[in-house]
Amino acid sequence: MSTKKKTSLPEVHFSEDGDIRYLHLSSPWIQGSMWIKKPYDIELEYVQRMMAWLLFMPPEEVAGAHAMQLGLGAGTITKFCYKKLKMTCTAIEINPGVLHACRGWFRLPEEDERLRVVIADAAKEIRSPEWTGVVDALQVDIYDHEAASPVLDTLDFYKDCHALLSPNACMTVNLFGRASSYDESLQKIMAAFGEDAVWAFKPTREGNTIVLAQRTPSRPKREQLMEAAERIEAKYGLPATKWLRVFKPVRK
Repeated sequence: MSTKKKTSLPEVHFSEDGDIRYLHLSSPWIQGSMWIKKPYDIELEYVQRMMAWLLFMPPEEVAGAHAMQLGLGAGTITKFCYKKLKMTCTAIEINPGVLHACRGWFRLPEEDERLRVVIADAAKEIRSPEWTGVVDALQVDIYDHEAASPVLDTLDFYKDCHALLSPNACMTVNLFGRASSYDESLQKIMAAFGEDAVWAFKPTREGNTIVLAQRTPSRPKREQLMEAAERIEAKYGLPATKWLRVFKPVRK
């Protein structure tokens, strides 16, 4: 998509079902959600799994670390990182209508010294030297309005993502779509990060598969991961202990 052609950007609207509000981009496909009474929690299972990098980050380093989101969606990840984790947050979103919707319908806070939304093409923006080596948690969830396949899914893109990360950082990616090939995407991620750096969840019931890639590969013992998961669950309310049943290194 091009920022020069305004008509190429889909219209943004929302729907509600009971206690949940959904974001849509010119189609019935859900591009994000929010519990109306708990706007800073994470409702969708796959989005919860996007936070799996917490398993690898020392708890004392979370507050104040830099989280970047490529694709704002309903602002769920940005809000959680900003409000619950007390991180510095940067979101890159190509569609200004999505930002307006997040502020108007999905309780995204106004920008301040810890929160910035950049309206730009993520593929170009992440090449800016401003971002090189400064991101501690990168979350990639960029889909077109039909949710057919990731908008950005090339080897060069994943190499650029790798360059964003600080030494002990992680990237999480949502791989989902009727036209996408999980195996091909996985091979590109492994080529950019190294085979030993990549972990993956089993797909959710809806078909979302979350892949995690480390800037510096590590293999924590099961006991260490469980200790981290229990801490995450107790402090942030994420079902992290359940993650470990369906989350493994791609190469053992």
